[in-house]
Amino acid sequence: MYLCTITGNLLIILATISDSHLHTPMYFFLSNLSFVDICFISTTVPKMLVNIQTQSKAITYAGCITQMFFFVLFASLDDFLLTVMAYDRYVAICHPLHYTVIMNPQLCVLLVLLSWIMSVLNSLSHSLVALQLSFCTPLEIPHFFCETNQVVHLACSDTFTNDIVLYFAAVLLAGGPFAGILYSYSKIVSSICAISSAHRKYKAFSTCVSHLSVVSLFYCTSLGVYLNSAVIQNSHSSTTASVMYTVVTPMLNPFIYSLKNKDIKRALRSFLWRKAIKGSTVLLLKKCTCSQRV
Repeated sequence: MYLCTITGNLLIILATISDSHLHTPMYFFLSNLSFVDICFISTTVPKMLVNIQTQSKAITYAGCITQMFFFVLFASLDDFLLTVMAYDRYVAICHPLHYTVIMNPQLCVLLVLLSWIMSVLNSLSHSLVALQLSFCTPLEIPHFFCETNQVVHLACSDTFTNDIVLYFAAVLLAGGPFAGILYSYSKIVSSICAISSAHRKYKAFSTCVSHLSVVSLFYCTSLGVYLNSAVIQNSHSSTTASVMYTVVTPMLNPFIYSLKNKDIKRALRSFLWRKAIKGSTVLLLKKCTCSQRV
């Protein structure tokens, strides 16, 4: 699964960079999302694989805090980038004539930069308040990684400040982007409904299907994890649910975008074909050189 995720997301990044037709805001944000998904899964799975290989489940305190920091960072970035992509679709469908003016390169870079800044600040706030906690040793985390909520509630000291930060982040930094996505799609749906031609309706909606699928997958699995941990209080079921949005979601994203998107499929075929031709040319040149020496 890990190698599949890395390969799929890396192919989307390489296809986007190599094909000039994909140098548009939508694919710029998509390549950033693919990069974040690679980083997101790399914060948890490699350590889990090492633990399985070495038959050891130990992690240092510094390693746990570091894992928490990067996990929150890339989860927040996923959230913000999906919101930015929803705004991009809103502008493309609701204001098509002004799309290139509104979604100019400077704004695209600024939106990604703001997403990084907000995510780093959010992750730092979680990590700094976690550093103030005291833990009784030995400590066993009922999870396959240092999930913030699990770690906080295993502390021996008062966790009131941490709970405030967690709820504040959940309301503002998760609820805010989600509200932005809902608003963008409410405007998109109303604009599509106003289109008279059935063909144009289908064409407009088809540009949003991939993004809508990824958003649904991300929010449904994330919400499922926290509702599961709050209601059921079962560590095994909570861990199983966490696998869905930490491992399965990043793995499925490239497939969702490539299966539903003709431009991505064309760019991937072109990229792989060029690599195959280049490889065969190099091999042929090596054979010719060897035969000349003989």
